[in-house]
Amino acid sequence: MSTGPNPTNAALRHVLGHLLTPLLMCLGMGLAYLGAFHAPQPHDLRVDVVGSGPATQVLAQTLHDKADGALDVRTVPDRATAADALLHQDSYGAYIPGDHPELLVASASSDTSAMAVEKVFTEVAAGQDAPLKVTDLAPTAPGDPTGQGVFFLLVAVSIGAYASVAVIGAAGAALPLRIRGLLAVGTALVVSLIGTLFAGPVFHLVDHGLAGVWALSWLYAAGILLIGVGLHTYLRRWTTLGVMVLFVMLNFTSSGGIYRPELQPGFFGSLHAFWNGAGLVEGIRSHVYFDGHALGGHLLVLTLWLLAGIALVTLAGRTEAARNAAALEAETKEETKEETKKEERSEEAKEEMEEEMGEAIAV
Repeated sequence: MSTGPNPTNAALRHVLGHLLTPLLMCLGMGLAYLGAFHAPQPHDLRVDVVGSGPATQVLAQTLHDKADGALDVRTVPDRATAADALLHQDSYGAYIPGDHPELLVASASSDTSAMAVEKVFTEVAAGQDAPLKVTDLAPTAPGDPTGQGVFFLLVAVSIGAYASVAVIGAAGAALPLRIRGLLAVGTALVVSLIGTLFAGPVFHLVDHGLAGVWALSWLYAAGILLIGVGLHTYLRRWTTLGVMVLFVMLNFTSSGGIYRPELQPGFFGSLHAFWNGAGLVEGIRSHVYFDGHALGGHLLVLTLWLLAGIALVTLAGRTEAARNAAALEAETKEETKEETKKEERSEEAKEEMEEEMGEAIAV
C-alpha cells in the first residue's frame, strides 16, 4: 500500500538545495581571497633611481636585471622629477644614491607597495654601508596609519549595499520595480552617509574632503544596489550568490586596497582597471591625497557601473511587465475556459430538463 511521498525526504532535499548557496560562497571566497592575497610578489613595480651619471645607470640596470621582472627600474634626472612621478602615482619609490642615500615613497598610494620598495632599497643601502633615510611625500591621515582604512571603508559600504539587495528583492517582491529602484537609490544614500561618518568623524580615516568621499561612496553603493535589484528579476534565490561574486569575491580582491595590481596575480590586476571597488578605493585616494590626479577616470568607472545598474533595472522592468502580461493572459484564458465549461454544463442541464418534461407530457 502506497503511503505517498516521505515528508522527511522532501524537507531534506529542500535543505540540501539551499545549502548549495553557502557552500558555493565558501568555495568562491577561498579561491578569490587566497588566489589574490596568499603570496604577493611584485612584478613590473615602477621605481626610479635619481641621477644621470654612469654610476646611476649601472645601479639602475643592475637592480633591473637582479629583480628579474619584479621591478621596472628607470632613471630620472633630479629629485623634483622623482617626486612628481610619485605624486602622480607613476612610480612607487625613488632612490637617491650617495653618501646619505634617501628613498622617496608615497604610502597613501599603497602602503604595501611602499614597504616592498623600502625593503629593496634598504638592502641596496646596506650594501653601501650607509643608513637609508625614508621620506614619505604623501602620508596617510593620522587615523589611518596602515593606509588600509579606505579598503575597510569599501568593505563596510559594500556589505551595506549588497545585503540590502536581498531585503529589497525578497521583502519588496510585491512592489512595482520602479519603487524597488527608488528604494535602492535611497538605501545607497543612507549607506554612503554611514560610510562617510565612519571615514571622518568616527575613525578619522581621512582628514579632509569628506563631501567627495560621500559622493564617491554614493555612486558606488547605488551601482551595486541597482544592479542587484535588476539581477533579482532573473536570478531569484541565486541573487545573493551572484552579487557576492561581483561585489565581494572579484571586487575586494581587485580593489587595490590591500595590494595594488603590481603585487597581485595578473587576473586580479587586470580587473583593477575597470572594477567598481577599484574605482572607489583609487578615487578616494586620488581625491584625498593626490589633489584629484586621475580622479576623472575613477569617476567614469563608477558612473558606468551606475549606468549599468539603471539599464539592468530598466530591462528587468520590461521583463516583469512581459511576465505579468503573460500571466494575466493565461489567467484570462483559464477564466474563459471555465466560463465556457459552465455554459456547456448549463446547456446540458437545460437539455436534460426539456427531455424530462417532454417525457412527462408524453406519459
